[in-house]
Amino acid sequence: MSTIIDGISHIDTNELHEIIQDPANRTLIIDVREPHEYIGAHIPGIPLIPMGEIASYIHDLDKEREYVFVCRSGYRSFQVANYFKHFGFEQVHNYEGGMLNWEHEVTSGPENIITTFEPQKLERN
Repeated sequence: MSTIIDGISHIDTNELHEIIQDPANRTLIIDVREPHEYIGAHIPGIPLIPMGEIASYIHDLDKEREYVFVCRSGYRSFQVANYFKHFGFEQVHNYEGGMLNWEHEVTSGPENIITTFEPQKLERN
């Protein structure tokens, strides 16, 4: 069950894994680390929009969708979740502990680095 810290929902590894494993769950999971971090290791199928660039996409994203933000330790993703909440996104979550806590499958390489906004690239397959 998620924990609320400073007004932001924080989910743990089991909760994130359940979301990923459920094909009916339409929650958008976005990695907000830097490209070199993502290329080194990331959760398969999860897109990257670096923290420094995500603000430029905020008006393109659907406020009605649910979002989980992922980073290395949970700090940057918490800041992004806070930013989204400030702009009226109600269903935002931080992945607590970030990739340092991820115990499941990872992959490497530039699988899904978002450079131009294409909504279908945000969806898990």
